[in-house]
Amino acid sequence: MASQSLIEAMRTPAFYPHPVDSVEWIQTHISMVFIAGEFVYKVKKAVDFGFLDFTTLEKRLFFCNEELRLNRRLAPQIYLDVMPICRDDSGRIRLGEEGRVIEYAVKMRKIPADRMLKRLLAAGQVEPPVMKAVAEKVARFHAEAETGGEIDRIGGVDTVRKNVEENLAQTERYIGRTLSNDRYRFLKSYALGFLQRRRSFLEKRVNSGRIRDCHGDLHVDHICLAEEILIFDCIEFNKRFRYVDVAAEAAFLAMDLDFSGHADFGEVFVKSYVAATGDAGVLTLLNFYKGYYAYVRGKVNSFRLDDAAIPEDEKRRALTTASRYFELAYGYACLLERPTLIITMGLMGTGKSVLARAISPLLGAQIIRTDVLRKELMQIDPGERHPEKFGEGIYADSVSRRTYAEALRTAGCMLSRNVSVLIDASFRRRGDRLMAMQTAAAAGADFFVLECVCPEEIARTRLEKRSLDDTEASDGRWELFAAQRREFEPIDEIPADAHVIVDTAAPPETCAAAAIERIRLGSH
Repeated sequence: MASQSLIEAMRTPAFYPHPVDSVEWIQTHISMVFIAGEFVYKVKKAVDFGFLDFTTLEKRLFFCNEELRLNRRLAPQIYLDVMPICRDDSGRIRLGEEGRVIEYAVKMRKIPADRMLKRLLAAGQVEPPVMKAVAEKVARFHAEAETGGEIDRIGGVDTVRKNVEENLAQTERYIGRTLSNDRYRFLKSYALGFLQRRRSFLEKRVNSGRIRDCHGDLHVDHICLAEEILIFDCIEFNKRFRYVDVAAEAAFLAMDLDFSGHADFGEVFVKSYVAATGDAGVLTLLNFYKGYYAYVRGKVNSFRLDDAAIPEDEKRRALTTASRYFELAYGYACLLERPTLIITMGLMGTGKSVLARAISPLLGAQIIRTDVLRKELMQIDPGERHPEKFGEGIYADSVSRRTYAEALRTAGCMLSRNVSVLIDASFRRRGDRLMAMQTAAAAGADFFVLECVCPEEIARTRLEKRSLDDTEASDGRWELFAAQRREFEPIDEIPADAHVIVDTAAPPETCAAAAIERIRLGSH
């Protein structure tokens, strides 16, 4: 950690050899930044986080020079010099070579704050062509970046796994603070499982020259839309984080655009990047690497909680930010990788629709709700009540078969377009479930049955409450429950790994997490 005397000296305007009215001091977990007039001076903290080691003056000098060299690739007009900071014979700390060197600072030209991408996004001053231009600049940078040899070796699959394992190890102490144990366990299983399933694909990426000496920290805080696009503050302290698949770099910025509420611009960026590079493999890896970098950002913000130099109000903000990043990582891990058909199954009142609504956005699946579809096919307003006797009127077998056939026809069309589908229905007949499984197989899609179960008294309470909801499309009632139960055909035709039983007596969020864990960690 820098001495207090150094900090006090660098916060004094007279310390600098150019006009300075006041000095702004900013801290991160690894550096201190002093904004002094038209220039910025960055000093590295004497810290060792395992993934970086700035503990000696010699190491800090080396990485200052690396920071200068590497950032000049994308922002040469910003990165000016590495300046020694010395203590003279009188004990005074000076910027320059007079005296004994006690520290080094990277000198940069101040970037126009009003042209930062993050600020322009917040002000609504960014249009899609801007993100297209950013994508094209990143694509050109990647095309020219070094590859092969050590870069391929360091940036290969084993290093990605090592990085993931390191992230997991370094965040264990934040379980219960910035992420829950359940989220941690799920993200660990997902990430390690993905790397195992996709190992051959990732190895092909290495062999095709997709591992490059990248920026390594490409997010909205590091992009400035000045007279030209400036991308700065790359990773200089660890080759493992910079020698990465170009898909990872693209995913990082897309993730940060999602995090800042600009997912539409993230889509423009990715689409433009793929168009500029012709690298469709980016799409296969996009969500994995989005989640990877969201987790990294959660980790980095968690580190701030243990930095004694950071004020308590900043730590509180860091805790909130870290938690948001970890939740974003969870969201990416939940998204289905392949087109998938999921059907609910269960008696009325067992919470099928509640579960479907909870998990469909996390999985990225479209819902087809047969209660609504049935009435649409009969040209009835979905909110209109039809308290028919069991198996009569719009609930006659002929109407039910037509409804299921249309649901599966629609699902098949969506699956053929690589859109995952969740059909919210009772699927009490074995034949309907088999047709659903055949629909998935015909589309080359994965298939799951979510069977919802709960004690009868809970189902009765739900059905009685539902009868008072004028917006509810379902006509399920307690007096029909026993009749439906008698006609329910037990499930014995579905493979065990595709049959997910959810006890919906638990809170909805618990049920959703359990269902998603079975689907995602068991999918291929």
